[in-house]
Amino acid sequence: MTKPPPRFESEASSPADERQFFAQQKTGRRERPPELGGTMEAHYHGHRDRLRSRFREQGESALADYEILELILFRLIPRRDTKPIAKALLARFGTLSAVFGAPQHLLQEVKGIGETVALDLKLIATTAQRLLKSELRNKQVLSSWSAVIDYCHAAMAHETKEQFRILFLDKRNALIADEVQQQGTIDHTPVYPREVVKRALELSATALILVHNHPSGDPTPSRADIDMTKLISDAAKPLGITVHDHIIIGKDGHVSMKGLRLF
Repeated sequence: MTKPPPRFESEASSPADERQFFAQQKTGRRERPPELGGTMEAHYHGHRDRLRSRFREQGESALADYEILELILFRLIPRRDTKPIAKALLARFGTLSAVFGAPQHLLQEVKGIGETVALDLKLIATTAQRLLKSELRNKQVLSSWSAVIDYCHAAMAHETKEQFRILFLDKRNALIADEVQQQGTIDHTPVYPREVVKRALELSATALILVHNHPSGDPTPSRADIDMTKLISDAAKPLGITVHDHIIIGKDGHVSMKGLRLF
């Protein structure tokens, strides 16, 4: 009886971790049997070496976004051509930022991305957020405004539901705590001024920066956003707590309500 040829399943059709799948294959120069259209040496080996050399010698500015993704995916999926996967991620989500900001289940809809690789991409995104947040520690936040915006954008711009976040500051305007107070729907988050002020008092905060995202991508404040900000500011002021700003984060930008003099 003729032995059937080995079966090569795509990541999209098999729940198995792609790294475990390839780890089980025989090591060596042959990637697939010639009768299945394979070659004695995978064509992407030289490409990987050239890409690493270009990054090492010229830095990240010499690489396109999909090549940055390729470099990362080399480690996560070591024995597969990752260029098509990198390009598919960018085609699906649009930008490098959006790829790392995408929810895990949406990442897994891209052919070649399994659960483990999706989790690793989210881990990288979390690491980037932590690095940005560390830039705010022990610094006067108001003098590091670009760092505040960068952190909030990384943390919230690609969320699929509205989040209401508060940065609690001490009397030196240094960051005490950063907390997501509420999470709502695609276009609404319930916010309770009394709970905001209560939490500020618990943390001995003397100032607040309010932040929320608009999943639609447009950071223009709504009438409800303006009214809610005024309610919180009015409730906090008699207790010696200042609302410095309310920042609205969109996918491609942000709006400062204080800058627009909306409260």
